[in-house]
Amino acid sequence: MKITLKDGTEKEYAQPMALIDIAKDISEGLGRMACLGEMDGEARDLRTVVREDCQVNILTAKDEKGLAALRHSASHVMAQAIKRLYPETKLAIGPSIADGFYYDVDPAEPITAEDLPKIEAEMKKIIKEGLDIKRFTLPRKEAIALMEEKGEPYKVELIRDLPEDAQISFYEQGEFTDLCAGPHLMNTRDVGKAYQLTSIAGAYWRGDEHNKMLTRIYATAFAKKEELEHYLTMMEEAKKRDHRKLGRELKLFMMHEAGPGFPFFLPKGMILKNTLLDYWRAIHKEAGYVEISTPVILNRSLWETSGHWDHYKNNMYTTVIDEEDYAVKPMNCPGGVLVYASESRSYRDLPLRMGELGLVHRHEKSGQLHGLMRVRCFTQDDAHIFMTPEQIKDEIKGVANLIHQVYSLFGFTYHVELSTRPEDSMGSDEDWEMATEGLRGALDELSLPYVVNEGDGAFYGPKIDFHLEDSIGRTWQCGTIQLDFQLPQRFELEYIGADGEKHRPIMIHRVAFGSIERFIGILIEHFAGAFPTWLAPVQVKVLPISDKFADYGKQVLERLDQAGIRAEMDTRSEKIGYKIREAQTAKIPYMLVVGQKEAQEGNVSVRSRFAGDEGSSRLEDFIAMIRKEIDEKAIRKGETA
Repeated sequence: MKITLKDGTEKEYAQPMALIDIAKDISEGLGRMACLGEMDGEARDLRTVVREDCQVNILTAKDEKGLAALRHSASHVMAQAIKRLYPETKLAIGPSIADGFYYDVDPAEPITAEDLPKIEAEMKKIIKEGLDIKRFTLPRKEAIALMEEKGEPYKVELIRDLPEDAQISFYEQGEFTDLCAGPHLMNTRDVGKAYQLTSIAGAYWRGDEHNKMLTRIYATAFAKKEELEHYLTMMEEAKKRDHRKLGRELKLFMMHEAGPGFPFFLPKGMILKNTLLDYWRAIHKEAGYVEISTPVILNRSLWETSGHWDHYKNNMYTTVIDEEDYAVKPMNCPGGVLVYASESRSYRDLPLRMGELGLVHRHEKSGQLHGLMRVRCFTQDDAHIFMTPEQIKDEIKGVANLIHQVYSLFGFTYHVELSTRPEDSMGSDEDWEMATEGLRGALDELSLPYVVNEGDGAFYGPKIDFHLEDSIGRTWQCGTIQLDFQLPQRFELEYIGADGEKHRPIMIHRVAFGSIERFIGILIEHFAGAFPTWLAPVQVKVLPISDKFADYGKQVLERLDQAGIRAEMDTRSEKIGYKIREAQTAKIPYMLVVGQKEAQEGNVSVRSRFAGDEGSSRLEDFIAMIRKEIDEKAIRKGETA
């Protein structure tokens, strides 16, 4: 039997070998660290016996799939601990997720955050017991009987959704048996000591708000305690940076029960938002875009033509006008298509780049709403580009460069994913192949590294997604480029080519910020509310030492205003130390302290958020300095730390 390893090395064995034995044969260290194996790309438990020639890859917790197997095994340990402590609890699902794992349970008595240490202690016992984790399968009928006998109705429901002839997979450790496809570690001891239960939340069974609310217990696990400690430190930092908390403290935005998921921007938040939009308009004008605006409500027939009614209607708000059905737009693209179709077009008009800061509404479930990150109403920095087939690569490259320009400005690094055709899609195989290769070719020409995300494209075309990384290592999907052959066909769009004949244009959908609201939430957390000077709602706070110097403070304020600098003056009868601390808490970039000496000399005493006391300066020199910082949209060293 010949085994080919990931690096191309070949090993020969005279008899079948378990994956764990192959790992040990490669090296003792790999045998100790192994979490699972892959046979010809398919994930398998380490107990799996290899009986024929194949490619084998041994994965550890350093690999994404290996870490997922460790966390999935930890979720089973947690479920077993819960069943020991609360025997009447019914189990639902317990997957690994991006930063840990969770288990949804239906307890007979409430489980609260105060119970988490007790569950952790029981998990420790189970891990110490060193229970073998073994897989077995049953025919569907026997699997249902087993779960009915154990009193697990949610598991029974899951099994009933599987095909009649399916062999149902279970994992057993000690007295605990769970329905699961796996793969898992070999022994509970292998879960190790680097785990922690983090929080409790409510979650509807199967994500349906009409179903019962279950208790979701979140946790995480790593291979090493140092990795766990680093993660927990980052989570504490994330709590401090929570945009909902900072949004209230800095008076940027608010939420209200009168409109769940519909954010209210306060005056300072509007300054921040409008500053971003001014920047958006400037770079799009430079890149050759024209700006349009399309209606928020449009007739149902339009959404049927576009395909949104069939593919997205459950997320759309609807109304009736003059006895006809209308929908509040969840996307801007059909409106952009109508603008294109409003007059005849020539190949000389293409590419036509149309940008829109469009207000869209989407019906998100109440349990999924999260500050500005997940809302029901937001402004999308959309653009739709209409072009000839020959222009595809250059336009995609132009958009990718514009997105790079935006993310670089804020200090974000990012990675790129190419998402291919989903199951729920429309259009021919030929169109999808051409569109996918167009995106792939542009990425290759830009020398942009990317990974392929199979089946995650839009229903009308493949896409390139940009995942930016913030200052504490979290990733966010914001920018996207989607290539679309379908809408131009469905709306019968045309242009007159150089040959005098009618041709069908090709369409790009793209965003840079994505949702403006969500991007603001990301920026709040990225900068911990301490925005670069050009973005800060208040750029300078003038601080008179006492009321005697308020008049000079007003002169300074007026001069700042004339220079286009956003400034306020603290006129309260408070000590200067208190005023400085208040300005620092409000994360104001610069504070200008003015007293007798400053008034006599026409100077200001400069304090900054970045360096503390920066000494005395002529007012005009300070204005020139901060004006340069604003105009260059500079980020000072350490601003995102």
